[in-house]
Amino acid sequence: MAVQQAPPLRLTIDPDAADAPFEQVRAQIAGQARAGGLPVGRKLPTVRGLAEQLGLAANTVAKAYRALETDGVIETRGRNGTFVAAAGEAADKEAAAAAASYARRARRLGLDHAAARTAVTDALRAAYGDDV
Repeated sequence: MAVQQAPPLRLTIDPDAADAPFEQVRAQIAGQARAGGLPVGRKLPTVRGLAEQLGLAANTVAKAYRALETDGVIETRGRNGTFVAAAGEAADKEAAAAAASYARRARRLGLDHAAARTAVTDALRAAYGDDV
């Protein structure tokens, strides 16, 4: 019986984009994983293999993989390779923990609800753009 190969990752790198290539790789893999396009348990290409596929330096892809692993989107299983993790739940938990930490810190700083909310809205606008 033949082993079924997963289709190659569909990533595009725009050399003229404002985001660095490693961030483009990170964002596209994270987005596809969270949207279900990369199912949990899917084996990802090696750093070197993906770098060759995208025409990038191996260190660039390695940096993206490290960030994805830190974010809980992927997990490395030693010599077995790198796989998509159950990222959605991990991301939700981490975001909730960050929000709770921010709320406690804002209260210790003496901010009222409106000032704390304004600070969050300003930070979201800076990160996501004006559509917040």
